Amino acid sequence: MAAALLRGVRRFPWLCNVLLYGGLFAAGDAAQQLLRGQPPDWAQTRRVALVALAFHGNFSYVWLRALERALPGRRPPAVLGKVLCDQLLGAPVAVLAFYTGMSILQRKEDIFSDCKKKFWNTYKLSLLPTQLSNFILIPVHLRTAYTGLCGFVWAAFICFSQQSGDGTAKSAFVWLQGEKVNADEESSDK
Repeated sequence: MAAALLRGVRRFPWLCNVLLYGGLFAAGDAAQQLLRGQPPDWAQTRRVALVALAFHGNFSYVWLRALERALPGRRPPAVLGKVLCDQLLGAPVAVLAFYTGMSILQRKEDIFSDCKKKFWNTYKLSLLPTQLSNFILIPVHLRTAYTGLCGFVWAAFICFSQQSGDGTAKSAFVWLQGEKVNADEESSDK
């Protein structure tokens, strides 16, 4: 079974990576809803899946392959270059696309409102060592899928943040401890 799956990934890497990425991102949204004790909001999860499939999975696939072509290999200078490029260029695009894409799909009047309120907090939190391990340990044809697996946890956080958090780890930890989070109050405290 696993061998057949790996053959499929090698034969159709784009399709497999994008579908896995989108599925994991949507699952992250569903997981955070479940953890919040809410009834499932399948319309919200569909919006998350659409943003992940239409943009994030494709962007990640193309971006990670472009980084590998520009800075090939697993030697420390190449890995450091890829991580810096990803964090300085790729991560901001991904965060902006998520908040803006979700706002468009939710038909919000100001599609940049969430970006204005939450971008910097979310971006700072996105500076995690996921890509370092990705560029050192994971073969190129599995990098988008690996990013998607790590993204499951990230998606749970960013979906929580988009719906009721302020983009900080603090709001997520407060929520996990069972306290009510009020994003407007927390944002004004900063």
